[in-house]
Amino acid sequence: MLTIEYQLERSTSSSPIVFPSSVVRIPTAYLFDLFPSFKMVGKVISLSFLSLLLSPSVIATPLSVYSSYTPTSHAVHEERADSSGKWTKRDRVHPDSVLPMRIGLTFSNLDKAHDALMEISNPRSENFGKHWTPEEVIDALQPSKETTQAVRDWLTSNGISDSRITHSDNRGWFAFDATNEEAERLLYTQFYEFEHGDSGNIQPACDRYHIPAKLQKHIDYITPGVKLSAPESLRDGMKKKRSMMNRSSVVSRWAKKASRLESRGIYQGDGPRPFTPGMPLVKNASHLATCDSAVTPACVAALYDIPKAGNDPSPNNSLGIYEALNQFYVQSDLDAFYENLTATNVTNMIPAGTHPIINSVDGGNASSTNVSQAGGEAELDFELAFPIVYPQTVTVYAADDSFSYNTFLDAIDGSYCTYSAYGITGDGIDDPVIPGPGYPNPLQCGTYAPTNVVSVSYGGSEAFESIAYQKRQCNEFMKLGLQGVSVMFASGDSGVANGGCLGSEGNIFGPGWPVTCPYVTAVGATQINSGASVFDPESAANAAPGNVNSPYSSAGGFSNVYPIPEWQQDAISTYFSEHPPSYPYYSSIANSSGTITDPSQSLNVTTDLNTNGTGIYNRAGRGIPDVSANGQNIAVFIGGVAGTEGGTSASSPIFSSIINRIVEERIKAGKGPLGFLNPSLYANPSMFNDITDGTNPGCGTLGFSAAEGWDPVTGLGTPSYPKMLEYFMSLP
Repeated sequence: MLTIEYQLERSTSSSPIVFPSSVVRIPTAYLFDLFPSFKMVGKVISLSFLSLLLSPSVIATPLSVYSSYTPTSHAVHEERADSSGKWTKRDRVHPDSVLPMRIGLTFSNLDKAHDALMEISNPRSENFGKHWTPEEVIDALQPSKETTQAVRDWLTSNGISDSRITHSDNRGWFAFDATNEEAERLLYTQFYEFEHGDSGNIQPACDRYHIPAKLQKHIDYITPGVKLSAPESLRDGMKKKRSMMNRSSVVSRWAKKASRLESRGIYQGDGPRPFTPGMPLVKNASHLATCDSAVTPACVAALYDIPKAGNDPSPNNSLGIYEALNQFYVQSDLDAFYENLTATNVTNMIPAGTHPIINSVDGGNASSTNVSQAGGEAELDFELAFPIVYPQTVTVYAADDSFSYNTFLDAIDGSYCTYSAYGITGDGIDDPVIPGPGYPNPLQCGTYAPTNVVSVSYGGSEAFESIAYQKRQCNEFMKLGLQGVSVMFASGDSGVANGGCLGSEGNIFGPGWPVTCPYVTAVGATQINSGASVFDPESAANAAPGNVNSPYSSAGGFSNVYPIPEWQQDAISTYFSEHPPSYPYYSSIANSSGTITDPSQSLNVTTDLNTNGTGIYNRAGRGIPDVSANGQNIAVFIGGVAGTEGGTSASSPIFSSIINRIVEERIKAGKGPLGFLNPSLYANPSMFNDITDGTNPGCGTLGFSAAEGWDPVTGLGTPSYPKMLEYFMSLP
């Protein structure tokens, strides 16, 4: 018999048993299940040595016991169903490395919060515009006492003392530092360092993890966990969309970066998309004759009837733009753009030196003096937004290079931040130290107030994130809507293939993420056809009309995760009845009515949804885009070079700027911001220019076709500023 000394406090203790000759620590409950001969004798635990020999991995690889054995009381909570793309599993995380653990507790009253958002966003409601304060959001949605106590008891019974557990301001998160050994023991898993093949970014992650089955209803997800955040932007297929010209180091650098941006369906809606150097400068910036080849601020103003912005802007209505991935603006580029293209009869002349207000998120940078570091995404955003909103300001939320909306949400909403209660709120809060390169540094929490309008041109694929993660983050956008924030997302640039071509045959249309979240406004792209003018109808943006392999087309389609929201049902029903696509379809939503048995996993369309073996798009899902704006041949100055580019990342800041201008007028009239837009947009489609020409090819097809009314190519159409202004000014 092998005798192991153990100071036993109670027979049901799950405190670790320490083997003197090994770093192995095994909770008592494991031994009862693993070794039938396990017995307690007073304060001495006896264990048959023969039993240990039956599990030599316990000695040879101490931590492996936690992942190789899972008690029957536990269940897989999250599992990555897809391959890891360009992520390569490297070394096991060292047992003593410290991981910043974050447990998302399930919110209470989500259905009531949804109903409240629909009420205050309904233009026919007397409660329209009566947005909530952050405190009201917290009070309404905080997890139940049962949830918080059950999860806290689980942690403390597994060696995570109560004093180590932080409860976030919104009560929705538990946070604590844990060694990797502790985390693996808690979750019955193994953590490895995953390295991204192109960027070198390193993240700790596991393939799956387990929690007690009885706690699954109390926990949304845990990080670090199965999620791998690709350090890339909204740019699936960017490599194919590169200009073949190579007239500057900037173009060359972009071309190299483009080849890295096609992993895991992650895409960036603008970029240098394709950047074409050498745009001839117009002598008269108000000139509209060449808008089909170079869309200047005057062209945008003419397309959507946007007048010059007035003086005396509100100090509380800066336009917010999200940037990540070291997308820098160079002031000399902005100044050259202002000088050459903003002195028009429909836009204000913007003085040299004008730049966005920089809200750095976790050390993210937004500017550079080196023209070789000019970012096509960032400069496109600012060169489109400033001419529409100036003299109003633009605020950039410059996230660190790890690409996660979580850090952005942390920075603008302290109630979302996990680490806000580590004795400090706001600046100065640091992530726990994790040895090894590539892990993040300081975390900011509630440092910045959210702007009334936010434009985002980054995203990924529904198929590559766990459903639990997607829905949890989507609920965060619902919370912003409750607080009066309008959030716009670029729909993406790869047509119906924006989230990848799914299924065993690679022919099922894959929607993007988080643009399909029903609490954000998805913005697609249009273009002025060659030889047409700003007074002619636009078409859906498509770099190669009629080609199933078009290198760029505005993304659209239907979600596999979110059902058709109530405010969109009539529009989608009309589309299917009057303009039915010819492709076979399926009609089922993940994690609804038992369609998918394990919502902890990322979506496998072939097995989780009823595709009937032939269906290639989902008739039951939320449709995107909601609206559109121009996204082709946009005139820009980037890297000291005049040229053109485009993408839905051009469309999102254009539409967001128009909404910001409307909010400006409402504020002057003593009214408030608009918040969640979609119910109002669909209630009055006549304020849009309907787009009826064009397709969004992908997955070996021509994709969907634009049609009269809403369609999954251009949504409701492009904005008419005067009509939108009149409509929204009529609302309370």
